[in-house]
Amino acid sequence: MPKIITAEVAAKMIKPKDRIMFGSFLGVGAAQDLIDALIEEGTKDIHMIVIATDFHDMGVGKIITSKQIGSIQTSHIGTNRSTQEQMKSGDIDIELIPQGTLMERVRSAGAGLGGILTPTGIGTVVEEGKQVIEVEGKKFILELPISGDYAFIKGKKADKNGNTVYYKTARNSNPIMATAAKITIVQVDEIVEVGEIDPEDVVTPGIFVNYIVKKIPNKLKKEA
Repeated sequence: MPKIITAEVAAKMIKPKDRIMFGSFLGVGAAQDLIDALIEEGTKDIHMIVIATDFHDMGVGKIITSKQIGSIQTSHIGTNRSTQEQMKSGDIDIELIPQGTLMERVRSAGAGLGGILTPTGIGTVVEEGKQVIEVEGKKFILELPISGDYAFIKGKKADKNGNTVYYKTARNSNPIMATAAKITIVQVDEIVEVGEIDPEDVVTPGIFVNYIVKKIPNKLKKEA
Protein backbone atom coordinates (compact mmCIF):
# COMPACT_ATOMS: atom_id res chain seq x y z
CA MET A 1 0.00 0.00 0.00
CA PRO A 2 1.41 3.43 -0.94
CA LYS A 3 2.23 5.94 1.77
CA ILE A 4 0.37 9.26 2.00
CA ILE A 5 2.87 12.14 2.33
CA THR A 6 3.07 15.89 1.79
CA ALA A 7 4.52 17.55 -1.29
CA GLU A 8 7.33 18.91 0.89
CA VAL A 9 8.35 15.42 2.00
CA ALA A 10 8.29 14.27 -1.62
CA ALA A 11 10.52 17.14 -2.73
CA LYS A 12 13.12 16.27 -0.09
CA MET A 13 13.54 12.83 -1.70
CA ILE A 14 14.99 14.38 -4.85
CA LYS A 15 18.77 14.62 -5.15
CA PRO A 16 21.01 16.22 -7.80
CA LYS A 17 21.27 14.09 -10.97
CA ASP A 18 17.97 12.34 -10.26
CA ARG A 19 15.83 11.61 -13.33
CA ILE A 20 12.26 12.85 -12.87
CA MET A 21 9.46 11.98 -15.28
CA PHE A 22 6.73 14.62 -15.35
CA GLY A 23 3.19 14.12 -16.60
CA SER A 24 2.11 17.38 -18.25
CA PHE A 25 1.41 19.00 -21.58
CA LEU A 26 1.57 22.80 -21.73
CA GLY A 27 0.76 22.86 -18.02
CA VAL A 28 -2.29 20.61 -18.23
CA GLY A 29 -1.92 17.58 -15.97
CA ALA A 30 1.11 18.99 -14.14
CA ALA A 31 1.50 18.03 -10.47
CA GLN A 32 1.77 21.67 -9.45
CA ASP A 33 2.06 21.16 -5.68
CA LEU A 34 4.96 18.77 -6.22
CA ILE A 35 6.57 21.19 -8.67
CA ASP A 36 6.19 24.13 -6.26
CA ALA A 37 7.64 22.08 -3.40
CA LEU A 38 10.62 21.08 -5.55
CA ILE A 39 11.24 24.74 -6.39
CA GLU A 40 11.04 25.63 -2.70
CA GLU A 41 13.50 22.84 -1.86
CA GLY A 42 15.91 24.24 -4.44
CA THR A 43 17.51 20.97 -5.59
CA LYS A 44 19.54 21.56 -8.74
CA ASP A 45 21.01 19.60 -11.66
CA ILE A 46 17.87 17.50 -12.13
CA HIS A 47 17.24 15.52 -15.32
CA MET A 48 13.73 16.17 -16.65
CA ILE A 49 11.71 13.81 -18.87
CA VAL A 50 8.54 15.44 -20.21
CA ILE A 51 6.57 15.89 -23.43
CA ALA A 52 6.84 19.69 -23.38
CA THR A 53 8.56 22.20 -21.11
CA ASP A 54 5.29 24.12 -20.79
CA PHE A 55 5.67 27.89 -20.19
CA HIS A 56 8.28 29.85 -18.24
CA ASP A 57 5.77 30.58 -15.46
CA MET A 58 3.52 27.52 -15.63
CA GLY A 59 3.75 23.76 -15.12
CA VAL A 60 7.18 22.14 -15.31
CA GLY A 61 8.52 25.31 -16.92
CA LYS A 62 8.74 26.95 -13.51
CA ILE A 63 11.49 24.51 -12.49
CA ILE A 64 13.45 25.47 -15.59
CA THR A 65 13.00 29.18 -14.88
CA SER A 66 14.34 28.58 -11.36
CA LYS A 67 17.45 27.05 -12.98
CA GLN A 68 17.20 23.66 -11.28
CA ILE A 69 17.33 21.55 -14.44
CA GLY A 70 20.61 20.31 -15.88
CA SER A 71 19.31 18.20 -18.76
CA ILE A 72 16.04 17.37 -20.48
CA GLN A 73 14.58 14.75 -22.79
CA THR A 74 11.55 16.34 -24.42
CA SER A 75 9.65 16.93 -27.63
CA HIS A 76 8.61 20.58 -27.42
CA ILE A 77 10.29 23.72 -26.05
CA GLY A 78 8.69 26.34 -28.29
CA THR A 79 6.41 27.85 -25.64
CA ASN A 80 9.04 28.29 -22.92
CA ARG A 81 11.51 31.11 -23.42
CA SER A 82 13.49 30.05 -20.33
CA THR A 83 14.17 26.66 -21.92
CA GLN A 84 15.26 28.27 -25.18
CA GLU A 85 17.56 30.78 -23.47
CA GLN A 86 19.24 28.16 -21.28
CA MET A 87 19.63 25.82 -24.25
CA LYS A 88 21.36 28.56 -26.25
CA SER A 89 23.62 29.49 -23.32
CA GLY A 90 24.59 25.86 -22.73
CA ASP A 91 23.15 25.81 -19.21
CA ILE A 92 20.78 22.96 -20.13
CA ASP A 93 21.59 19.91 -22.25
CA ILE A 94 18.48 19.06 -24.30
CA GLU A 95 17.72 15.92 -26.29
CA LEU A 96 14.81 16.68 -28.61
CA ILE A 97 12.83 13.52 -29.38
CA PRO A 98 9.80 13.13 -31.68
CA GLN A 99 6.80 13.01 -29.37
CA GLY A 100 5.52 9.59 -30.41
CA THR A 101 9.01 8.15 -30.11
CA LEU A 102 9.48 9.70 -26.67
CA MET A 103 6.31 8.18 -25.30
CA GLU A 104 6.98 4.79 -26.88
CA ARG A 105 10.47 4.76 -25.33
CA VAL A 106 8.92 5.49 -21.95
CA ARG A 107 6.21 2.89 -22.52
CA SER A 108 8.82 0.27 -23.43
CA ALA A 109 10.67 0.96 -20.18
CA GLY A 110 7.46 0.51 -18.21
CA ALA A 111 6.71 -2.72 -20.05
CA GLY A 112 10.18 -4.13 -19.49
CA LEU A 113 11.06 -4.14 -23.20
CA GLY A 114 14.48 -3.58 -24.71
CA GLY A 115 13.35 -0.70 -26.91
CA ILE A 116 11.24 -0.01 -30.00
CA LEU A 117 11.74 0.02 -33.77
CA THR A 118 10.45 3.14 -35.50
CA PRO A 119 10.83 4.61 -38.98
CA THR A 120 10.47 8.12 -37.53
CA GLY A 121 13.71 10.02 -38.07
CA ILE A 122 15.23 7.83 -40.76
CA GLY A 123 17.45 9.99 -42.95
CA THR A 124 17.51 12.87 -40.43
CA VAL A 125 19.66 13.96 -37.48
CA VAL A 126 17.46 11.77 -35.28
CA GLU A 127 19.15 8.73 -36.83
CA GLU A 128 22.71 9.86 -36.05
CA GLY A 129 24.60 7.54 -33.71
CA LYS A 130 21.78 5.01 -33.49
CA GLN A 131 21.43 1.46 -34.74
CA VAL A 132 19.34 1.07 -37.88
CA ILE A 133 17.66 -2.30 -38.43
CA GLU A 134 16.10 -3.42 -41.67
CA VAL A 135 12.85 -5.42 -41.48
CA GLU A 136 11.31 -6.74 -44.70
CA GLY A 137 13.17 -4.17 -46.73
CA LYS A 138 12.21 -1.20 -44.54
CA LYS A 139 14.63 0.67 -42.27
CA PHE A 140 13.86 1.29 -38.61
CA ILE A 141 15.75 3.10 -35.85
CA LEU A 142 16.28 1.14 -32.65
CA GLU A 143 15.22 3.54 -29.90
CA LEU A 144 16.15 2.52 -26.36
CA PRO A 145 13.86 2.70 -23.30
CA ILE A 146 13.64 5.84 -21.18
CA SER A 147 13.09 5.38 -17.45
CA GLY A 148 13.32 7.59 -14.38
CA ASP A 149 14.19 7.56 -10.72
CA TYR A 150 10.93 9.34 -9.90
CA ALA A 151 7.66 10.16 -11.66
CA PHE A 152 5.63 13.22 -10.59
CA ILE A 153 2.06 12.43 -11.64
CA LYS A 154 -1.19 14.41 -11.42
CA GLY A 155 -4.40 12.44 -10.95
CA LYS A 156 -7.94 13.47 -10.09
CA LYS A 157 -8.63 10.83 -7.47
CA ALA A 158 -6.86 7.84 -5.90
CA ASP A 159 -7.90 5.25 -3.38
CA LYS A 160 -5.64 4.25 -0.51
CA ASN A 161 -4.19 1.43 -2.61
CA GLY A 162 -3.03 3.99 -5.17
CA ASN A 163 -5.51 3.15 -7.91
CA THR A 164 -5.75 6.42 -9.83
CA VAL A 165 -8.19 8.12 -12.19
CA TYR A 166 -7.62 11.29 -14.20
CA TYR A 167 -9.58 14.34 -15.28
CA LYS A 168 -10.12 14.58 -19.05
CA THR A 169 -7.05 15.87 -20.95
CA ALA A 170 -5.02 16.06 -17.72
CA ARG A 171 -4.53 12.36 -18.37
CA ASN A 172 -2.14 13.03 -21.32
CA SER A 173 1.25 11.45 -20.52
CA ASN A 174 0.63 10.80 -16.83
CA PRO A 175 -0.39 7.11 -17.06
CA ILE A 176 2.62 6.16 -19.21
CA MET A 177 5.11 8.09 -17.07
CA ALA A 178 3.73 6.41 -13.95
CA THR A 179 4.84 2.98 -15.19
CA ALA A 180 8.47 3.77 -15.99
CA ALA A 181 9.94 5.20 -12.79
CA LYS A 182 11.48 3.46 -9.81
CA ILE A 183 9.31 5.59 -7.52
CA THR A 184 6.00 7.12 -8.59
CA ILE A 185 4.45 9.96 -6.59
CA VAL A 186 0.85 10.80 -7.46
CA GLN A 187 -0.70 14.15 -6.54
CA VAL A 188 -4.49 13.96 -6.41
CA ASP A 189 -7.40 16.20 -5.48
CA GLU A 190 -9.08 13.49 -3.45
CA ILE A 191 -8.09 10.29 -1.62
CA VAL A 192 -10.89 7.77 -1.07
CA GLU A 193 -11.31 4.40 0.57
CA VAL A 194 -10.55 1.20 -1.31
CA GLY A 195 -13.63 0.12 -3.24
CA GLU A 196 -14.96 3.63 -3.85
CA ILE A 197 -13.47 3.76 -7.35
CA ASP A 198 -15.09 1.55 -9.98
CA PRO A 199 -12.36 -0.79 -11.28
CA GLU A 200 -13.48 0.09 -14.82
CA ASP A 201 -12.46 3.71 -14.15
CA VAL A 202 -8.93 2.96 -12.93
CA VAL A 203 -6.28 4.11 -15.39
CA THR A 204 -3.13 3.74 -13.29
CA PRO A 205 -3.26 0.61 -11.10
CA GLY A 206 -1.96 1.02 -7.56
CA ILE A 207 0.88 -1.40 -8.23
CA PHE A 208 2.68 1.48 -9.96
CA VAL A 209 2.15 4.01 -7.14
CA ASN A 210 4.56 4.40 -4.21
CA TYR A 211 3.37 7.65 -2.64
CA ILE A 212 0.20 9.76 -2.71
CA VAL A 213 0.08 13.52 -2.11
CA LYS A 214 -3.26 15.25 -1.58
CA LYS A 215 -3.53 18.63 -3.28
CA ILE A 216 -3.61 21.62 -0.96
CA PRO A 217 -7.34 22.53 -0.64
CA ASN A 218 -6.98 26.26 -1.30
CA LYS A 219 -5.22 25.48 -4.56
CA LEU A 220 -7.99 23.30 -5.92
CA LYS A 221 -9.34 24.46 -9.23
CA LYS A 222 -10.99 22.95 -12.25
CA GLU A 223 -8.48 21.72 -14.78
CA ALA A 224 -8.90 21.13 -18.51
